[in-house]
Amino acid sequence: MTRLPLSHPDRTDGGFRPMKALHHFRRLIADKEDTEQVFHIIDALRDKRFGRSVERFFETAEGQRVLAERPYLPALLDDHDALRRLPEASVGRVYVDFMEREGLTAQGLVDESLKFRRGKPSYDDMLEIYGDRLRDTHDLFHILTGYGRDALGEQCVLAFSYSQTPSWGTLFIAWAGAREIRKGIGRRYPIYAAVREGQRIGRVAEQIAHQNIEALLAEPLAAARKRLGILEPVVYKQVHAMMRADGIDPYDLLGTKPAEAGAAKPELAQAA
Repeated sequence: MTRLPLSHPDRTDGGFRPMKALHHFRRLIADKEDTEQVFHIIDALRDKRFGRSVERFFETAEGQRVLAERPYLPALLDDHDALRRLPEASVGRVYVDFMEREGLTAQGLVDESLKFRRGKPSYDDMLEIYGDRLRDTHDLFHILTGYGRDALGEQCVLAFSYSQTPSWGTLFIAWAGAREIRKGIGRRYPIYAAVREGQRIGRVAEQIAHQNIEALLAEPLAAARKRLGILEPVVYKQVHAMMRADGIDPYDLLGTKPAEAGAAKPELAQAA
């Protein structure tokens, strides 16, 4: 069998383009649901470390299995009926509750990435397979870390992801996004400390994307976090508590919308 290349010979490197990344970040700030912009930013700031992360994954037993079987994770993650048959408080049950509450699907992220790829060739190489795996497991990162889909939670997940799979794009979005939040709500809240904590948690945890995802979904959430060494996001939860005490809804993009009584979303960190 022909060995799949790390990088297809026809793949070209667009180079390091910080101004392009900044342009797409401004578009993302204007509409935080415009996920396509994330793919543009990461592509504009890609560096050689990503390739090294890809090589490390495919040296593992799980990486070899993925190469042999080519599982399509969105089909697994979007089979909500099957996930609901998993035990209460399992990763899969918490995941499906989260996705339905937020109105999300794994295929939705695929569709956003296809907008970014529109008009561009697709390459059958390890870089593409692993990049798709990171895309498809993004919302599992939310479940396992306890970070919500509020503005700060998204930046903390990206900071965590950066430590797991280094990429200037994810780090740029995490810190530039944190700066936007801080500009909107002031310096009283430890926004930067929460993002730094996300990086630290990601650095000491096992690689989520390197796990057997089907087996991980069946694990009790608390046990999975312990096995993977994922620490509690203390500062993030502290910021949420401070904001709510001040009458600010953490799930508003920049924390400027008054919180309605009893409207706070449940914390993923306490789902287990």
